[in-house]
Amino acid sequence: MKYLKKRRKIFGKHHEFHEEDPLSGVANLFDVAIVMVVGLLFSLVSAYQMVDLLSPTSELTIVKKSDDGKLTIIRKDKKEIRAQRTTQNEVEGEGIRLGTAYQLKDGRVVYVPSE
Repeated sequence: MKYLKKRRKIFGKHHEFHEEDPLSGVANLFDVAIVMVVGLLFSLVSAYQMVDLLSPTSELTIVKKSDDGKLTIIRKDKKEIRAQRTTQNEVEGEGIRLGTAYQLKDGRVVYVPSE
């Protein structure tokens, strides 16, 4: 019966146990999880160098190539973001040569206009 009491002796005095909510620790875990998610978002934005995507006044164009070879062009005009997928249709017609595009080893494409 002595184990059923909610009192124990500490240094000769009686102290009562404080009843706490068992879920109070979950709130702290939730706060830690929110901080970790925000940190992960900041690290992803900085790792992919997409800080300009968050700026309300910047204009940006990103060309992304997927594993199956399809290209996606992401354009940002100040506050509006558009994604456009390219097709593999061949185009026929007449025109003039404007220049040459070279792909560097790191994946960047450099356009050199013809004279």
